[in-house]
Amino acid sequence: MVSGPKSINEPHKEIRFTRGAQASLFGILAAVSGGSSIFLLIFSLNTGTTPLACLWALAPASISLIFFRLSLRCIRHAYLIMTPIGIEIFPFFKPQDNLRVIYWSEISQVEIDQSNRLLIHLSGDPPSGIIASLKPLLSRQRDLLAEAIDGRMSQGTEKRE
Repeated sequence: MVSGPKSINEPHKEIRFTRGAQASLFGILAAVSGGSSIFLLIFSLNTGTTPLACLWALAPASISLIFFRLSLRCIRHAYLIMTPIGIEIFPFFKPQDNLRVIYWSEISQVEIDQSNRLLIHLSGDPPSGIIASLKPLLSRQRDLLAEAIDGRMSQGTEKRE
């Protein structure tokens, strides 16, 4: 039904963050659409309308399937992966083509601001960086991400000294 992520060579060396908050939203939308489809089907059968009118119940059912598939995709595929090499950011659409890998050697500073954005400052002459929204992550995942980044960045400063 839905292809899952590929197997990993060394899973103990990376931390994967999925789009859990988005998955729950799509799951709720799938349940509401599915419920409205059942309601329309029961309502059309009880009112004695033609069988053709029962086909209107299929529209919310198909929308429900789309939301359910989106929910599964958000749960199964990573949004951010922290590896020993760096941070991998996967966009929602075409992640295989638009994957962004930021190496730890490129990063000078990482912070999470009040509006749930991950700000990655790159080492370079002009101030440059990457901004990634953390709203797709669950709040407990955001806390774990902050701790993991703080730990990794403190390791990097110890090695430089």
